[in-house]
Amino acid sequence: MTSSLGLLFEAINQTQSEQDMRSQIVPKIGEYFAATRSGIFFFDSLEDLLRKRFPSLDRKLEKILKFGLSVEHNPVVRYLVERHAPVHEALVSSPKAWAILCPRPDHWHVMIGPIVHRGQLVGAVACTREKSSPAFDTQNLLDLSAISLHLSVWVATLRSQSASISAATPQYQPCRSDRLTPRELQIAELVALGRTNLEIGKELWITENSVKQALKRMFRKLEVSSRAEMVAMTLGAMQTGVKEQSLN
Repeated sequence: MTSSLGLLFEAINQTQSEQDMRSQIVPKIGEYFAATRSGIFFFDSLEDLLRKRFPSLDRKLEKILKFGLSVEHNPVVRYLVERHAPVHEALVSSPKAWAILCPRPDHWHVMIGPIVHRGQLVGAVACTREKSSPAFDTQNLLDLSAISLHLSVWVATLRSQSASISAATPQYQPCRSDRLTPRELQIAELVALGRTNLEIGKELWITENSVKQALKRMFRKLEVSSRAEMVAMTLGAMQTGVKEQSLN
């Protein structure tokens, strides 16, 4: 499982566009989780999502979908929006309540993870399973958390590159990673692998609180506000350094 997850991270990193992400990465995610259905959605609002996903909705069906995907009525969506963390239906709803809210047989089990950029929920990665399939478990949530992190890093990197090109300004972000100490760079690499603060502390033989304080310092040094932005900046700088060395 670990090796296939690593290959999935690598595939995400090599993807060039949102369209490629949907066509190339979504099937891999679905296969990894043995999902009946899977998808990656990028959106600015719920209305945006509905228009992109269902362009020819009639008004009645649109109202039904908006009800089912609303923060007020759907506990899975509410958890995702409020916490920016992966969730499956069993964490926030009883089987009976979920069957009423989402009666589709291919959505009996649902798991969804956030795609975050600059502190905002800009998308989601989701998987569903049929009633006859096993429910999503804690390990599935941990794996989806790591995938969500890599997708968020990918979005941050792609949008940062687009903004730099549009503004026609020199790349300055990689230079900021020079402000990090070797230990801080180690922490950044472990964050990129989807490790929690507790896991990072155990691997580096420091306390969980020390990891938290280090991340706060790193955010200030890099002038970022999320783990995804931090990883995008540090990994981008590392890759740039490797390319420059290979040219010399």
